[in-house]
Amino acid sequence: MGVRVRGIQQAKRNLDKVVDDIQGRKAVRAIVSAFSIIGPLSAVRTPVGKTSVLINSLFQNITTDGARITGRIGYSANYALYVHEASGVLKGKSRPASQGGGRYWDPSGEPNFLSRAAKETRDQVDAVIRKEMLL
Repeated sequence: MGVRVRGIQQAKRNLDKVVDDIQGRKAVRAIVSAFSIIGPLSAVRTPVGKTSVLINSLFQNITTDGARITGRIGYSANYALYVHEASGVLKGKSRPASQGGGRYWDPSGEPNFLSRAAKETRDQVDAVIRKEMLL
């Protein structure tokens, strides 16, 4: 006395399509949207020297490992970590001509430029990820 249920295979196929869409497009689009919020604010706060190497070394990377999708944003200049973690004590002080002249951390540069940008835009990033991941 069993009951026949129709459409199980079609429901499974549709569920697989939704999961593939989330993994394939929506998650990547959400990460790219987060990059578009954090990256520009970080760039505004990045100290710009004579050569602009640091600000031009901003990178964004998305990697997929099975079901895990990871986004990374950062600076690839070999000295980026040192500038990012600097205390900012020299901010606004004159720089010797042998080091390019000008002032340290001018005009809008500040220490921890990337992590501050990420923290300050957290609510915006969460909102855009929620929006992108809607079914």
